[in-house]
Amino acid sequence: MAKVLIVEDDEAMAVALRDGLTYEEFEVEVARDGEQGLRLARRADADLMILDLMLPRVNGLEVCRTLRGEGSSLPIIMLSARGQEIDKVLGLKLGADDYVTKPFSFMELRARVEAVLRRAAPAADATSSGCHRFGSLTVDLDRHIATRDGIELDLTPREYRLLGYFIEHRGAAVTREQLLDTVWGYDTIPFTRTVDTHIAKLRKKIEEDPSDPRLIVTVHRVGYKFVG
Repeated sequence: MAKVLIVEDDEAMAVALRDGLTYEEFEVEVARDGEQGLRLARRADADLMILDLMLPRVNGLEVCRTLRGEGSSLPIIMLSARGQEIDKVLGLKLGADDYVTKPFSFMELRARVEAVLRRAAPAADATSSGCHRFGSLTVDLDRHIATRDGIELDLTPREYRLLGYFIEHRGAAVTREQLLDTVWGYDTIPFTRTVDTHIAKLRKKIEEDPSDPRLIVTVHRVGYKFVG
């Protein structure tokens, strides 16, 4: 059972997150200000921190900066009511693993929690060469070589990045926004429909039956999940 440390001063939000994650069978601990959050994080028994940006005593950015300065690799998902791009970029530059803007759905947050935890854990089926095998599909992310039934596939660099992100977050539902942020980057502003188009093209290349995908499946109202 993974343990999540919630650092949130808004009581209603803290209770909602605690109850939701407890229901999903996470062990949960709550801190109500930045100082308490730092103290609990330093105990090093949490697997992930959900960290609000605006906190009393020590704000979320400073908590993140301090932990990373001390060498902590605790995965951090930052929360903020702000919508400015600069806050998001700054939080990630300081070492946050993901960033969610309020208001958000609990389903989205849960998907991001699962994705960050999976990314933090060593991949069970990855070799040191970055080669992965899923049935008849073999993918070498380091060398950009993919084959299905021994036949090499013609994947574009972006399709390798998409596939690499899915493999890294195998089993977790990821949103279109996560894919846009990671695969397309912050300096471009594509539409979420762009993701669907690229997924459809990737499925045609890696799925045995693209009309009935078994590797990249659609998660209704969330995004996609790689279940290879």
